[in-house]
Amino acid sequence: MNKLHKIITGTVFGLMLSVSSFAQTSNYKCMVQMESYKGEAAYVIISLIDPKGAYEKTLAVLGPDKQWYNTLKEWYKFQTKTKEKISAVTSASIGGGDRSIRTISIDDAKLNKGYTLRFESAVEEQKYHIKDVEIPLTTQAVTERATGSGYIRFVKLNKAQ
Repeated sequence: MNKLHKIITGTVFGLMLSVSSFAQTSNYKCMVQMESYKGEAAYVIISLIDPKGAYEKTLAVLGPDKQWYNTLKEWYKFQTKTKEKISAVTSASIGGGDRSIRTISIDDAKLNKGYTLRFESAVEEQKYHIKDVEIPLTTQAVTERATGSGYIRFVKLNKAQ
């Protein structure tokens, strides 16, 4: 009986360790409020940027037509190289003065490790903003309102329960 107890205890302990080692993600409600500008609806890309400044993952694409993705030049280079599947994170573009609320998933292991959330924006026949908003992926910064420098007025994230 003692041997069986040790085997069961060891198995349970091993399972607990393996479950805790899986990457855990948190969902964040992300509100993007646009400036009141004239022109077509903006395409906005939300990307996870690694500590060296390189694209790691596309978190959301606000703009449904693939034909316009090349107007988001820097992200498009990454996208065509990696051929990342983005259909699950694609939604409607956002017009001037409008807002969009999306849920994005972020790997908890990336928090406080030098990663950044980048919001790129482009409007047909107007200027492209590679860093319309950048938010350091830190415990404090993800809860603060971040002001845009292009078509985005501000971004606000809230951790979803």
